[in-house]
Amino acid sequence: MNVQLAALAFAPGLAIGSFLNVLAARVPLRRSIVSPGSACMSCGTSLAWYDNIPLLSYVLLRGRCRHCGVRISWRYPAVEATTAVLIVGCALKFGWSWDFAIASLFCAALVTISATDLERRVIPNRVVIPTALVILAANTLVHPSVEWIAAGVGAGLFFLIAALVYPGGMGMGDVKLAFMLGVMLGRTVPVALLSGMIFALVPSAVLIARHGKAARKMAIPFGPFLALGGVLALFAGDAVLDWYLGML
Repeated sequence: MNVQLAALAFAPGLAIGSFLNVLAARVPLRRSIVSPGSACMSCGTSLAWYDNIPLLSYVLLRGRCRHCGVRISWRYPAVEATTAVLIVGCALKFGWSWDFAIASLFCAALVTISATDLERRVIPNRVVIPTALVILAANTLVHPSVEWIAAGVGAGLFFLIAALVYPGGMGMGDVKLAFMLGVMLGRTVPVALLSGMIFALVPSAVLIARHGKAARKMAIPFGPFLALGGVLALFAGDAVLDWYLGML
């Protein structure tokens, strides 16, 4: 049953990914996500429906605008494909359930946050805060427990202290994202936070190797690495946590 649901979820996942591209492009600029319709970011020409089919249009157009020929950002197909894969993963893990719906919302928010942080170095409040509150309410209704709010507050406070101690290395957007991770993941949120920090060490090490001491002044967006940690914890957090506790 889950496999059938996963197959059915792929095409809607692509469509949701296309909508997330609109959010990532317009929300940081405080523009309407309803109107005007999709248009080329370079020449402003409105896009026909056949130029706006997720993934397929990008391939057929060879990654360029039909009208002005300017290259289309890789972000668009990447967001669409990533969203579809994550929603399919949620279907395989949770089946047809409220957990599937909550996890899909969580993954969609992580994709949007990652796209905006990578491109504009910002984690939009209008995405992370409403999503966190909806997930908190949904998890509390579906699985009544103080675990969700406790994990959210704990994760948020942990990052808030880090942001106050080292404001140049972490922003308030990361604190709010940590809260969202906590209310979604509960007891496995430490897996998300720790793995996110470990993932972030890779580009940091590359910068240090290439630029030496100058790398200290080069900021990298932390949101995508936290999001990656959140995905790991969502799909394998219990296994990772049990493995770690078993080593103690």
